[in-house]
Amino acid sequence: MSQKKVHPDAASALHDVFTGATIMSGGFGLCGNAENCIAELARKDIRDLTIISNNCGNAGQGLAILLKQRKVARVVGSYIGGNPDLQQQYLAGELEVELTPQGTLAERIRAGGAGLGGFFTPTGVGTVVAEGKEERIIDGRRYIFETPLKADFAIIRAEVGDPFGNLRFYGTARNFSPHMAMAAKVAVVEVDALVPLGELGPDDIHLPGVFVQRIFQGRDYIDPIEYRTTRTRPDPAI
Repeated sequence: MSQKKVHPDAASALHDVFTGATIMSGGFGLCGNAENCIAELARKDIRDLTIISNNCGNAGQGLAILLKQRKVARVVGSYIGGNPDLQQQYLAGELEVELTPQGTLAERIRAGGAGLGGFFTPTGVGTVVAEGKEERIIDGRRYIFETPLKADFAIIRAEVGDPFGNLRFYGTARNFSPHMAMAAKVAVVEVDALVPLGELGPDDIHLPGVFVQRIFQGRDYIDPIEYRTTRTRPDPAI
């Protein structure tokens, strides 16, 4: 059963992504992006995608590649700074954007994966975020109702995975990814290292493979913001 989850590459794992699909994408900024999956989506002849992501890429990289190709019709996220492609298309009326506070975005995704019908939160009360949403007073405090988020596909990247789909993430690159896998019909995972079943100890697993449908070994990563910075120690005599 586990071997059926393993695919040779992104093209195989994303073979059935279709025009109009809703796609959740893990990562924060350009950290922890599913680079192979994004490149494959850029290659495919699809359009009118709904992207659920923290910020849909940055500075022309990551998910912004899909924006530049005009493949995205709608974005649900929490931050558009540093993304001129998204800003320009939104201001030109070419793209629909739903801005959601970051914590609310994470909880909406979690609610989608947990099968919840939504939740009440005080975040955004009295702002444009609350427009058109149900409001209640709970224990004397104003709350607005937020709906869950779900997707057809989730594209996420993990540091280590096994053939069953058990995953371990690298540091904060975990962020939204586990909940996105739970909230999507098909979770597609690319891993830096695909290891044999049993190599990951139970306490090392951040997401059980039951939530993963497809997995493959990633390759040729760019990791544009992950670089080493060094400096020369100044001469005390100067």
